[in-house]
Amino acid sequence: MLSMLGLIGGLILLTVLVMRGMNLLIVAPLSALFVAVLNGVPIFPQFAAKGEVDFITGYMDGFAGFITSWYLMFLAGAIFGKVMEDSGAAESVSHWIVSKIGMKHAVLAIVLACAVLTYGGVSLFVVAFAVFPMAVSLFKEANLPRRFIPAALAFGSTTFTMTSAGSPEIQNWIPIPFLGTSPYAGWEVSIITSIFMLIVGYWLLMQMINRSVKKGEHFVERDTDNTEVRTNLPNPILSLVPLLAVLAVAFIFHDSLAQSALILALISGILATWLLNRKYFRNFWDAVSDGTLGALIAIGNTAAVVGFGGVAKITPAFATAVDFMTSIPGSPLIGGALAVMVIAGLTGSSSGGQTIALPILAPHYLDMGVNAEALHRTVSLSSGTLDSLPHGGYAVTTIRSIAGETHKDAYPAFGVVTVVVPIITVVLAVILFSVGLGI
Repeated sequence: MLSMLGLIGGLILLTVLVMRGMNLLIVAPLSALFVAVLNGVPIFPQFAAKGEVDFITGYMDGFAGFITSWYLMFLAGAIFGKVMEDSGAAESVSHWIVSKIGMKHAVLAIVLACAVLTYGGVSLFVVAFAVFPMAVSLFKEANLPRRFIPAALAFGSTTFTMTSAGSPEIQNWIPIPFLGTSPYAGWEVSIITSIFMLIVGYWLLMQMINRSVKKGEHFVERDTDNTEVRTNLPNPILSLVPLLAVLAVAFIFHDSLAQSALILALISGILATWLLNRKYFRNFWDAVSDGTLGALIAIGNTAAVVGFGGVAKITPAFATAVDFMTSIPGSPLIGGALAVMVIAGLTGSSSGGQTIALPILAPHYLDMGVNAEALHRTVSLSSGTLDSLPHGGYAVTTIRSIAGETHKDAYPAFGVVTVVVPIITVVLAVILFSVGLGI
C-alpha cells in the first residue's frame, strides 16, 4: 500500500511542482527520489544488495538510455526544423496555407501549418518554435486571446499527425523493432482516427476560444513579441520539397534500416532545404547551432521524465500496476492501451512511455496472438494521451519556454485537445480493430 502511495504521490508531486513553475530537470529527480524512498529503494549503489537496483542507477539508466537511443533523431529533427525556419521555408509554407483558407480561419491555419511540418518530419518541439511567431501574428490580427496559442500548436503537432500511420515522428517508429511492424501499421484505422481527432479537437478548441472572446478576452501585446515582417520568402511549393523528401526517404528505407531510416530521412530534408533555399538563409550555421541547442533542451526535458519512469519501473508498485493492466479482461488492446497510457503519464513522455512499456508488453501480447499492426497503432495512439499532463516535457516547453504563458492560463485548453480528445480516439481505435477493420 505504501509503495503504491509513493508511486502515485511522486506523480502528483511532479505535476504540482511543474504547475508551480519549477524546472523539470530539477523536479523530476526530486519526485523520483520521493518514489524511491516510499518504495524502499536504496538511494546509493553502495547501499544496494547484490543484484538490487538503486535510485541513482535507476534514474540515470532511464535518463542516459533515452538519450543514447534517440539523441541523433532529436538532433537531426531539430536542425531540420531550424534550417526550415531560417531559410523562410517553414514560414512560406505557413503563409501559403493561410492564403488558401483565409484569415478568418487563423487558428486552423496554425493547426495545419504544424501538421504539415510534423508529418514532414520536423521535431515536435521545433515545430512549436518555428510556428510560434506566425501564431502570434495571426492571433494578433484576429484579436484572439494569446493563451490559446500553446493549445493550437500542440493540437497540430502532437495529435492527429504525431501518432498516425506513416508519420516520421518517433512516437510512430518506436514500436517497430518490438513488434516487427512498419510505420504504416494499421493505416486503415489510422485514417479514420486522424480525421476524427482533427474534426473533434478543432471544434472543441474553437468553442473554448469563442467562449473566451464573448467574455471580453482579446489579444495583449508584449514587449518581447518579434514584429519583424519577412518579405523575401522562398517559393512555398519548393519549400514543401524537403518535407516530401523526408517522407519519401523514410518510406524507401524503413524496411532495410528500421529506425535509422528516420535519421537518413531527416538529413535528406536538411540537404534539400539547403540546396533549394540557400540564397534565403540568414545564417545557415547559426541555424544549425540553434537546432543543436533546441535538441538538447527537448531531449533533456524528455530524458528527465524518462529517468523518473526509470525509477518508477524498479518499484514493486509499478510491477503491480502493470500486472493489473495486462490482466484486464476483454480485448488485449485495452490492457495494452491502458498500460502505455499510464506509463506515458508517469514518465510525462509519449516516447519515454513506449520505450519503458514495450519491452514488457510486446512479448506478452504477441505470445497471446494479438495482431501486431493493431497493437502498434493502439500503442502509438495511447502514448499521445497522458504524456501531455501538466508535467510533460512538451507541455512545459511549449507553454512556458516558447509561449511565455502560465499553466493556469494555458493548460485547460491544452489538456482538452492533447489529453481528452486523444483518449476518446484510442477508444475509437480499439473498437474499430475489435470489429476487424485493418486486421
